[in-house]
Amino acid sequence: MPASPPLSPARKGAGLVFISGQLPRRDGAMVTGDIRAQTEQVIDNLEARLASEGLGLGDVVKTTVWLTDKSFAAGFNAVYAARFPEPYPARSTVVSGLIADADIEMEAIAIAR
Repeated sequence: MPASPPLSPARKGAGLVFISGQLPRRDGAMVTGDIRAQTEQVIDNLEARLASEGLGLGDVVKTTVWLTDKSFAAGFNAVYAARFPEPYPARSTVVSGLIADADIEMEAIAIAR
């Protein structure tokens, strides 16, 4: 089995950039704490991945978010609304378990520039 999952951090196609799921990892370790702290880290990681493609949060048109508990929605939404510019991306939010030891994962689709 490979040391890391078989995926690309980002792929371009059809004028879009598809960003793989971002976890609340910093310096290789999972960020612990409440959903707000984890969401901040996930968005920091997403922002860094977008920057590597010459993009920013304003270029994101769609996100998919996984939360491990529906009670995290309010804290997550507060951080999301503060970090993403309007108009907000279209979004799907799913409550389910994650493979990683985290309470949130987020993937994104952005317009390529």
